[in-house]
Amino acid sequence: MANLRDIKKRIGSVESTRQITRTMEMVATAKIKKAQEKIEAARPYALSMMEVLGNVARYAKGAEHPLLESHEKRQRVVVITVTSDRGLAGAFNSNILRLTENIIREESAAGVAVDVIAVGKKAAGYLRYRGIEPLAVYRDISDKPTFTDAKAIASHVIGSYAAEEIDAVYVAFNRFKNVAEQKPEVHQLLPIERRVVDEAAEVSDVRAEYTFEPDPESVLVRLLPTYVETLVFRALMESAASEHGARRTAMKSATDNASEMITTLTRSYNRARQASITNEIAEIVGGAAAQED
Repeated sequence: MANLRDIKKRIGSVESTRQITRTMEMVATAKIKKAQEKIEAARPYALSMMEVLGNVARYAKGAEHPLLESHEKRQRVVVITVTSDRGLAGAFNSNILRLTENIIREESAAGVAVDVIAVGKKAAGYLRYRGIEPLAVYRDISDKPTFTDAKAIASHVIGSYAAEEIDAVYVAFNRFKNVAEQKPEVHQLLPIERRVVDEAAEVSDVRAEYTFEPDPESVLVRLLPTYVETLVFRALMESAASEHGARRTAMKSATDNASEMITTLTRSYNRARQASITNEIAEIVGGAAAQED
């Protein structure tokens, strides 16, 4: 009977775990919808930003800006690592941390110093565990990022790059493809590639005449930092949606595994119970036969 009690206790424990994972799966599913709506709401702003950048670039041909200039020597780069504040999301965080480590390894091999801006508690904790003190840490924003958060993160690199204190900036994040798939990516944030500005000017269909105050070059100078902030905000939004998708997938898998384990344990319990009953019947029959003799 002790064996039966142990199996029954374990079944109850797994059922409790399944209830938790199923609840987390439902919560993540609800949050995915909200995150998708936020991405769709932010998309027109991003498209308008590219359109305005293209229109201004057509009038500011050959304009110079520190954010557009590539530095001849690479001595220091910054990686913005976007992870989550919570776990239980499968390989969501480990994929980004692996990409960050690859960048650090490659740049260090070339004699380049690497600083990391950690977005999310998971990135900060992992980097400190590895003996790497982040340049800056942002917590409690991975679930609901705002443009203000993106501006704060971008402010760490825009001024430093313009002052030539750093030579390149990368952002590592999970891009949201669909509910079941999230793709870890690394994008170059700075310097802004000139082809991006040129392509934006070519794609723009608006041919209206503009009056610039004071001039197109000055407007472009003010616009480029906002463009960088928009890219950071997009990375935060993509990561937020990806986190919910990854957590939903992980919790669904955990729920399915728990259900399978409950089925296996229930079968074991029934077999053990049947064996116990059979043994008791055999003992009763044996005892009765002994008394008859």
